[in-house]
Amino acid sequence: MSDFPSTSLWTAVSVLVVDDEPGMRAILKKALSKKFAQVDVAGSIEEAETLRKRCHFDLLIVDINLPGRSGIEWHEAFDPSTRRSDVIFMTGYADLDTAIKALRAGASDFILKPFNLEQMMQSVSRCIERRLVERQNFALQRDVERIHPVDIIGDAETTQKMKNVIAQVAPSLAAVLVEGESGTGKELVARALHQLSKRTGPFVPLNCGAIAPDLLESELFGHVSGAFTGAKKGREGLFRVANNGTLFLDEIGEMPLSMQSSLLRALEQKAIRPVGAEREVQIDVRIVAATNRNLKQEVEEGRFRRDLYYRLNVLTVELPALRDRLDDIPTLAHHFTQVLAKELGMQAMNWTHEDIQAMQSYDWPGNIRELRNMMERCILLGKPPAEYWRELQGDAIPLPRMVQPNQMQAVDAEVGSNRPCRCHDENDVEQFCYPTDWTLKDVEKAHILQVVDSHSGNKSAAARQLGVARKTLERKFKDWADEGVL
Repeated sequence: MSDFPSTSLWTAVSVLVVDDEPGMRAILKKALSKKFAQVDVAGSIEEAETLRKRCHFDLLIVDINLPGRSGIEWHEAFDPSTRRSDVIFMTGYADLDTAIKALRAGASDFILKPFNLEQMMQSVSRCIERRLVERQNFALQRDVERIHPVDIIGDAETTQKMKNVIAQVAPSLAAVLVEGESGTGKELVARALHQLSKRTGPFVPLNCGAIAPDLLESELFGHVSGAFTGAKKGREGLFRVANNGTLFLDEIGEMPLSMQSSLLRALEQKAIRPVGAEREVQIDVRIVAATNRNLKQEVEEGRFRRDLYYRLNVLTVELPALRDRLDDIPTLAHHFTQVLAKELGMQAMNWTHEDIQAMQSYDWPGNIRELRNMMERCILLGKPPAEYWRELQGDAIPLPRMVQPNQMQAVDAEVGSNRPCRCHDENDVEQFCYPTDWTLKDVEKAHILQVVDSHSGNKSAAARQLGVARKTLERKFKDWADEGVL
């Protein structure tokens, strides 16, 4: 028999054999079951269509000459708007007209009876290899930087400790929880864990806070055609796309409780059930989850499942805040200068000791994301950090926490040069104060931008603090953009 790839590559593949000969069904089922987790058989198109409606099949092996409708007349399975399966046609009565009809129906291969098992398995291997390549390409579209080596910049002691931990936990198959403040580079660490793990599948990222709760299950597990209103086509979920690779679940703390239960079951059973399907599909996926929340506290307050927390917290990588690795700022500044200058098509700037000293005197609440943002602004404006900060704050260094430049410019354009200032109440709680000549609309916009900035751009967290839905924030940002003030 022909050489097949590693068995693990086939565990997420399903096959349906349709033939009216019981002996042929038995032979193919026995041979294919050695390679695939799910192999079903049917003796007619009607029986096969019933199975196809219930389950997703990656490959259909169909005899053309069947009682009732022929294999070529199985229009439901070959509808281009819903078809998700490869097809191998079998026939013992081949002629040119039949071959043309089979190709028009979308055949991936065409085998004449009688055939030996070796021929069939070679044909199956070609089809499945092509499907696996398509999955890889889909993952690469979501992760265009995957082919580049991950390099965590910095030589500070805390950074070196973090690198050592990453190297230790990467080869394990266990789930990893990456914890750190917003902007510390959690996705970069997740990519490093994947690359060092030497897993053969792709790295597939998903921001749990960016997907509507009612769509998250389909996004992760996939769905079959007709599973819910609007599901005209079947879809492979990200678990299947990431098979033999790594699935990175960013902002795991944003995942709804109902979905946490389904995720826990998938991790424990190493299997998923697409929405609307009746059977589970085996998967081999390494989970890396990330959060800027205190998940232990979320558990105590009932917002995160305790059992899922312990399942994800097998191995933990804690990322230091930038204020705890200030020795890395010279290296990071040089790195971002080179990268951003190339991206922006501008000349790289040389920083002085004064610039580095100014940057190291700031506590960077937005962490590396904020540093990169500041570097980009300085390159675009052609002003070194020390000079730029002096212009904004006189000779006061460090610079107070910054909002995004386009957001602050939007506020400036609409309300003038006055900006909200920071003050403290009698309990030393920081507050924002606004000029009395501002309109209510001015105050609302400035306050929303400040709160979003205080969460380093995390709109979900900002919405919770403001007591509004994230969609409300998105609508306001869209309105400001449409008005040309954002």
